Order: sequence, then C-alpha cells, then structure tokens
Amino acid sequence: MAWPAGAGTLRLAHSTWVGYGPFYIARDKGFFKEEGVDVDLTIMEDTPAKMGALQAGQIDLVASTVDEFPIYMPPGKTLRYILAVDNSKGGDGIVARKDIKSIADLKGKKVAFETGSVSQFFFDAMLKEAGMSENDVEVVNMTATDAGVAFVAGQVDAAVTWEPALSQGANSANGHLLLSSADKPGLITDVVAVTPETAATHQADIKAFVRAWYRALEFIKTNPDEANQIMASGVGGWLADPAVFKQTLAGIEYLDKNANNTFFGSAAAPGQISKTLGYALDIWSEKGRIQAKVKPDDLIDYGFIGG
Repeated sequence: MAWPAGAGTLRLAHSTWVGYGPFYIARDKGFFKEEGVDVDLTIMEDTPAKMGALQAGQIDLVASTVDEFPIYMPPGKTLRYILAVDNSKGGDGIVARKDIKSIADLKGKKVAFETGSVSQFFFDAMLKEAGMSENDVEVVNMTATDAGVAFVAGQVDAAVTWEPALSQGANSANGHLLLSSADKPGLITDVVAVTPETAATHQADIKAFVRAWYRALEFIKTNPDEANQIMASGVGGWLADPAVFKQTLAGIEYLDKNANNTFFGSAAAPGQISKTLGYALDIWSEKGRIQAKVKPDDLIDYGFIGG
C-alpha cells in the first residue's frame, strides 16, 4: 500500500502499562503510516516530566488516566482529551482484611496508597460515595507495589493498588478484594491528551492516529497471540514476557470506536468521561492540586473519536 504523501509526525509518551500495547501494533504493522501519520513512541515513567514535556511542546501526545492530567496543568493552560484507550475492569482496586466488609468499615484503619496517584483518586471517589473522606482513615503513603507488600505483611489494614499486587493481596491468608475497578466502570480510564495548539494544527494527523488505534484493536481480535508478542515487546519492562502481558490484560478492556462514542458522548449529551473528570476536578481541587480553573467541557474534545 502506498503511504499518503505529506504525513506529519506525532510524538507520544506513556508509562509502562498493558493498556498502551496497541500503540506498538499500530506502529509495527504499519497502521500509523498507512493512515497518514508517523508516530514516535517514548516510554516515560516520570509523570511530572512527561506532562511538562507535553506543555512545552517537546512531545505531542501523552497517554495517562483521566484524573491525572488536570494536576499538571499550569494556570491558564488546558489540554484536550482526544481518545480513550483502555478502561480498568478489575486491574485496580482495594484489598482489605477479611473482617473489613465495606468502605465504611475502613474508618480509623490504616490504608496504604500512593498520594497523588490514580489509586488516591479511586479511593477518594469511593470515600465520597460512602459519605467519608481521608480524614476518616489513617493514610499511609507508599507506592502501589509497596502498599500491596505492606498489606500482605500485615502492616496496614487495607491497600489501594493494582495488578499484580492486587491479586497477591486478595489471595493472602488474611485478605480479600474489597472493591475493584470492575465495580466502577469508567472511573479509571486511560486517555490520550494534547495541547489546544496541537489539536488545532494537527487535526488530520490526530484523526489518522485514532484510525490506526482502531485498526490495532481489530488486529488484536483476529491475531491475539501475535498481538501479545508485539505489545509485550513494545511496552517492555515488567510486561516484556507475553505470558505476563496476557495475564495482566485480563484486568482491562481496550476501547474501540463504539466504546469511545459511548464514553465521550457528545457536547449536548456528555458521556462517562465528563462524570469521571468532574470527580477528578473536585477531588484534586479539595487537595489543592489543581492550578488551572477548568470545567470538564474545557478539556473534552469530541471531534477526533470518529477518526
């Protein structure tokens, strides 16, 4: 197939996560180029550095959770969410001692999670639904992995974490799964965001990027084993083994065109993304983490999900 002339280049940064595997299928199978765009993929684990590079124009696209972007927007700066890529359906959650049966039972208990992370966002959203706040528990700040280890060791009463630490905690002698992202669909969702300037000047490139994403998901359906090989090799890190990648994949779902249409909705009838972003703005604002004064409508761009 002849590639379209004059294809632009987009630079995408993401962390090591199973949800971002299809980017590598789109690259390695030539879908990006066939749709009319070159995409450079970079793994960046340092979130502040990644977000700073996005705002500075050093990269064009960042993939991260819905809740995370507003934390890193300077005053007067906004971003545009242009595509939803995956939804956590059990890959994140809360493990607790077996005698703790509800969020309300966590009152006065030690709960470990990483502050400023999606784990804190998920936990605070659950507290809010239960009419509680972090003031009702004893917060122990540590990474998601360390939180899981601390829980298994009996050092805390509960932990907010993700796989594989989530299953390890749930299967420990004194633990169980209290709640997972499967119980709250759409709350932990990875999206791709760009600056308003990139959205305006790279419209055709971004639409090509989105079309290639959808093609990658179709490839996964028809070639699952080859897809897992490509995705594991591309994402690398702790997911470099295709067997581990496949196992971790069970905790998420990739979002195709129909799912994006539902998740985004429209300006007239916003979907779940608006609710999730509203939660995020409320929770992070209460903690003094939001610098830019924005509403969900300021950040959601409905013009690209059609590809």
